[in-house]
Amino acid sequence: MLDHVPASGCDTRPILRERGQREVFCGLTGIVWMHRKIQDAFFLVVGSRTCAHLLQSAAGVMIFAEPRFATAILDERDLAGLADAQEELDRNVARLLERRPDIKLLFLVGSCPSEVIKLDLHRAAQRLDRRFNGVRVLNYSGSGIETTFTQGEDACLAALVPELPSTDSAQLVIVGALAEVVEDQWRRLYAAMGVTNLAFLPARRAGDMPAVGQGTRYLLAQPFLAETARLLDARGARHIPTLFPLGAEGTTAFLRAGAESMGVGAGRFAEATAAAEARARAALEGPRARLAGKRIFFFPDSQLEVPMARFLTRECGMEAVEIGTPYLHRAHLAAEMPLLPAAATLSEGQDVERQLDRCLAARPDLVVCGLGLANPLEAQGITTKWSIELVFTPVQGYDQAADLASLFARPFARRDMLRV
Repeated sequence: MLDHVPASGCDTRPILRERGQREVFCGLTGIVWMHRKIQDAFFLVVGSRTCAHLLQSAAGVMIFAEPRFATAILDERDLAGLADAQEELDRNVARLLERRPDIKLLFLVGSCPSEVIKLDLHRAAQRLDRRFNGVRVLNYSGSGIETTFTQGEDACLAALVPELPSTDSAQLVIVGALAEVVEDQWRRLYAAMGVTNLAFLPARRAGDMPAVGQGTRYLLAQPFLAETARLLDARGARHIPTLFPLGAEGTTAFLRAGAESMGVGAGRFAEATAAAEARARAALEGPRARLAGKRIFFFPDSQLEVPMARFLTRECGMEAVEIGTPYLHRAHLAAEMPLLPAAATLSEGQDVERQLDRCLAARPDLVVCGLGLANPLEAQGITTKWSIELVFTPVQGYDQAADLASLFARPFARRDMLRV
């Protein structure tokens, strides 16, 4: 079905909306990067052995590692209602906190099995929070029944927002899990502009989460944080719409929007960022030489597809055939949409069979998709890039722009080596 509803005030691009079979990972995958970000948090998934295998495989955890996540296994007796799952959960949490006294924030993460048997993890989190002093216990759902894998991060941050302290002080908050190297770079750039009242959500430690309130202005570093943004708005914070920080163009627009909201003038902003932006544009020349003129097709998976397409077409010279995304949040993507190539098809939702037919007919040079589609497409002679790599790798900011472009150039290099 084609809709001609404008996505922003100046963009009347038709959008192909599809419903049908979906091919996506579940939100539990977000734990893999979230547990690295919040260094004294622990994620306890209440799920099946399949959930445990997914996390272990996605994280690549070795036998001697001490990760900050685990799975409380629901077995057949739990699923059949023959056992007291709540009582067993309490015992598991007690053993965990006795063994890991460094945990300050514990997330009980729901899964498809726990939701099917209607296990009330919200009440369990409240009960355990009262029981264990010094450990904040929260819950969210990582179920993949109706979500994509990046929404696990959104659900996690949304669970944090109601717990944040209140403040009316003027401040800038950057929302979304970022690599520490990116966070450090942005702190330096904003400090050079004179912006010191800067915070990140999530913070690296549970005790350092920012306060929010009427004086808070926030930037979304990720396009998939819809529920987190809604709850921040309800707390009185104000969203600053802009491009997402992918590539030199996106990063400059992103940082400028934050700087302007804090009263930084254009001259001071340019003085702080000009060298970093020039360095990023120069570094992009290498991967651009391999990517320019190549045709790319995005299957809907990570919700990063729209800003990724903008970066690859405008800064790397690629041609977008189709830009598929699971959900199209128009308010958050209002700055991105007018910059997409007019010839590209923009689709929302997923009907795998129809999208595969369009992809095979178009024969693009590169397809960005989930793991489940990559091997079948490679068997058809089509080069692919796993979309999950785009959230496991630091891609935001100036110094990561060339690394991001190289992620898309690498499959072509691999293909050429295999031909030899």
